[in-house]
Amino acid sequence: MRTHVGLWWLLAVFSLLVSIVYTVWAILYYPGEIVTRIEWVGSIALRFLALMSAMIAFCVGRVHKAQRGELPEDTLTADIDDGDPEMGEFSPWSWWPLVLAFSAALAFIGLAVGTWLMPIGLGVFVVAIVGWVYEYYRGYFAR
Repeated sequence: MRTHVGLWWLLAVFSLLVSIVYTVWAILYYPGEIVTRIEWVGSIALRFLALMSAMIAFCVGRVHKAQRGELPEDTLTADIDDGDPEMGEFSPWSWWPLVLAFSAALAFIGLAVGTWLMPIGLGVFVVAIVGWVYEYYRGYFAR
């Protein structure tokens, strides 16, 4: 995590420097008053990038201090298996995620085309969620 914090702080400092250079360059390049010479969109966007990068760096640094632990990629003696934990049980034969995606697509099409499709999408969503949750309770794969 130290590496992540360092990279985020580096991005914050870099984008702040680029923002300053961008603003000064715009002032020197364009003729007219100083308010009309600054290119506001790029200058503000680069400063917000610096602020957001600093915010992420601060938050990740606080999490690192609170956990008092190192990630496997920060430890020199770590193996590949240390960074590859068990993620859980997945069923690759399940069709319920496709039904769930269809229900979401139907609901979004209902927002664009007609509101009468929204309840149908919601009904398909409820069926898909119940089917996916109770997939292992009945049939061949019951546990």
